[in-house]
Amino acid sequence: MESKPEYDDLAAQVVNLPRFAATDSAPRHIPDVPEDAASIDFMMEHLNDPNFDLRKRSTFSLASIESQKKDGKDRDSEFDTESRVESTGYSDAPMSDFTDFDDESPYPEVRASVASIDDPTMPCSTFRMWVLGLFYTVLISGLNQFFSMRYPSVLITGIAAQLSSLPLGKFMAWCLPTTRFRTFGYVWSFNPGPFNIKEHVCITVMANVVVGGAYATDIVATQRVFYGQQLGWSYQIMLILSTQIIGFSLGGLLRKFLVWPSSMIWPGALVNCALFNTLHKSYGTVDRRHMSREKFFLIALGCSFAYYWLPGYLFTALSVFNWVCWIAPQNVVVNQLFGTMTGLGMGVLTFDWAMIGYVGSPLVTPWWSEANTVASLVLCFFIVTPIWYYSNAFYTAFLPISSYLTFTNTGATFDPSQILTNGTFDAAKYEAYSPLLMSATLAMAYGLAFASFSSVIVHTFIWYRRDITRRFKSSLRDERDIHSRLMQAYPEVPHVWYGTLGLAALVLLIVTITVFPTGLPVWALFIALVLASLLTIPIGMLQAVTNQQITTQVMHEMLAGYMIPGHPVANMIFKCVAFIGTNQAVGFAGDLKLGHYMKIPPRVMFMAQVVAAFVSCFVVTAVQDWMFVNIADFCTEGQANGFSCPSTNTFASASMIWGGVGPARLFSVGKMYNPLLYFFLLGALAPVPFYFLARRYPLSLWRYVNIPVFFAGVGAMPPASGINYSSWALVGFFFQWFLRRFHFRWWMRYNYILSAALDAGVALGLVVIFFTVQYPANGTIGLSTIQTWWGNTGYLNTADALGTPFMVPTGPTFGPATW
Repeated sequence: MESKPEYDDLAAQVVNLPRFAATDSAPRHIPDVPEDAASIDFMMEHLNDPNFDLRKRSTFSLASIESQKKDGKDRDSEFDTESRVESTGYSDAPMSDFTDFDDESPYPEVRASVASIDDPTMPCSTFRMWVLGLFYTVLISGLNQFFSMRYPSVLITGIAAQLSSLPLGKFMAWCLPTTRFRTFGYVWSFNPGPFNIKEHVCITVMANVVVGGAYATDIVATQRVFYGQQLGWSYQIMLILSTQIIGFSLGGLLRKFLVWPSSMIWPGALVNCALFNTLHKSYGTVDRRHMSREKFFLIALGCSFAYYWLPGYLFTALSVFNWVCWIAPQNVVVNQLFGTMTGLGMGVLTFDWAMIGYVGSPLVTPWWSEANTVASLVLCFFIVTPIWYYSNAFYTAFLPISSYLTFTNTGATFDPSQILTNGTFDAAKYEAYSPLLMSATLAMAYGLAFASFSSVIVHTFIWYRRDITRRFKSSLRDERDIHSRLMQAYPEVPHVWYGTLGLAALVLLIVTITVFPTGLPVWALFIALVLASLLTIPIGMLQAVTNQQITTQVMHEMLAGYMIPGHPVANMIFKCVAFIGTNQAVGFAGDLKLGHYMKIPPRVMFMAQVVAAFVSCFVVTAVQDWMFVNIADFCTEGQANGFSCPSTNTFASASMIWGGVGPARLFSVGKMYNPLLYFFLLGALAPVPFYFLARRYPLSLWRYVNIPVFFAGVGAMPPASGINYSSWALVGFFFQWFLRRFHFRWWMRYNYILSAALDAGVALGLVVIFFTVQYPANGTIGLSTIQTWWGNTGYLNTADALGTPFMVPTGPTFGPATW
């Protein structure tokens, strides 16, 4: 293989370290790959990979490592599943040579979670898999669509399907007949044998595909409620189906960049892998020195579920835990700094796992990624944002310091319907109404969104451009990774399948925007698709390595606002195509990596994902249509049963602001928020010096500095607050740094199982609490007892909860004189 010339010297420095020096008189033979070329190529793949430890040096030979491998009979079953694996068998001995990874992943995270052997004869595409997969597809997509239109709401997650499908699958294996049938030469059976791990993975993947619903349903609802466009079933299906499917094609075509490389570890997929392997433990002698993984999981799950009743219902103050505000409830500055509802959340702690995991599980995200995020939180939101606010930059001191809402020059919430006439922007009404004003944290969030957009492009170019070029010419057979080699037993999905799928979705989308009154020109649609295509690799790589995802809605709304001003519906569809194109592609790639780890035949994975997405489009459309017809006052404020469509209102407000007011009135030269555009330049320049520092000192801490993560990691603020990130980072530091470094064995055995158990317990707790004490009787259960005691109301009687501003205007209005 050809190495990268510009990195030869740097690679030589790393390869010549004692860790990579030959330590065995009879090194393992690697067919068809010269030893020196293989080692250089291996290092090139992992050179800018903070998850790969370049500093660890070995004092053991390959023979000593082989001698320290543990036999399965001596272990308590790290993964005693149908595919038994010695995934942690090397962890008694330090890693010594890159050739060790011919039979293992170079990442302890992967070795702790994923089996390194496979049984290609295990049935996967079975009758019961498709029955249960379609059952969960319909059930989860329908329920989530129904409850997404209500406040308060509940989300049925993929963990619910993952846990409940196991007993259902085993029940079907017990009761279904084992008779074999021959249909068109294909032999099949309702019951081919015991319910296995691969069937379970496919069912869960189908559920995961539909958990988030269909993004375009909010477009349809917004058109119906706010713009008076009640278009028919054909429009709804064509729009929803085409926007949901088009990203799958892109994700599949780019799998050689996002799925096959071992460096694309996808931390989120590892939790599922660990849980699957734990649930399917089938044999192995139990080591009495350690609690088994399945017992640990069940105990942690029960504790998580039971405990969540405290912060989730009985004592909700434990969730927000703005304890400093309880001491000084009327001190405005204290509440702004330490508050968690409209404050910055400097109180650090929360005792609610749902709040800690709001930005992702800290037990999954690598510590170096969490450290970049915390650095951004401290600098941008704990230092710069208060400076902006208390110096009244952008007139923010007249508003709450933190809010995701926009405001008028009287301090009221900005009402976009006041600036529309017949669904289109009315400049005269806007000039008579008010300028659009943002809170300090929202202005900072926009600036960081701009910086993350430019930084991820520059970062990917300077670090990965040659690796991306090399991979254009590579295939799965070129991958040295054990999991890629095992996947060679299965036929790959032809590119023509993905291409045909994408082309069909594109044609359907063009017909939709042309035939129906959307206002989106075809040329703008192609720009949206180009943006989605260009951003998929950078954003996908970032998420695969860091477990952080860059959100690009703001950028797409801004571009659409400049290109097609005054067309809110067109703005929504442009954003949907560009954002969902990237988001679905990245999500599809993440599920493909899960299938890659679990050795699911790629063609079965393709069919499972596409069928689930296709079916869910019809389900969510039917459910939403039924709700509009059968629920009185649906999508109106104060609806009796809470079906006020909060996500649709937010979606509509964004379309009116970006498609109506438009970015030209907010960010152009001379406008109030124009200085925020300098964040584009900051994001483009910031990665460069750290790139040269990391190249100059490849083993230093500079290699852990990731500028896109720095800018994008705090993208959930607002509505998130500082406690979401600070508590997340504290937990991450303990598990991902301290335990991993000083108690590696415990971390390897239990870390990812604990993450899955905590998430599952909270998910189950949310569902049970919602359906037992919140949803019945219109939420009046405990109205005069539990709901009114201090632990559930005390934190609401603070300046933080009221959103009290720092300054009060001397007149009826504040802000710029013209806008």
